[in-house]
Amino acid sequence: MEVICLEEPAFYALIEQVVARINEKNNTQFDKWISDDTAMQLLNVKSKTTMQKLRDEGKIRFSQPQKKIILYDRDSINDYLEANVKNTF
Repeated sequence: MEVICLEEPAFYALIEQVVARINEKNNTQFDKWISDDTAMQLLNVKSKTTMQKLRDEGKIRFSQPQKKIILYDRDSINDYLEANVKNTF
């Protein structure tokens, strides 16, 4: 067994480097605009008709940059889910 001795400042510098590296790997950023497949997966929806209904009722934000391309705002989907949450007893 090998014992490694570090002075206190070196030890804390090493800990800070480890924490910074872990945060760097875990800091994945999500795209603001997501495809219909991803939106359906987040909402646990199986039908594109349901997505159309949510768009028509203004419950989730969307963008249509081209005729057949519809992108959904991830934040509005999260807001929609939070607005419909039921608290436990």
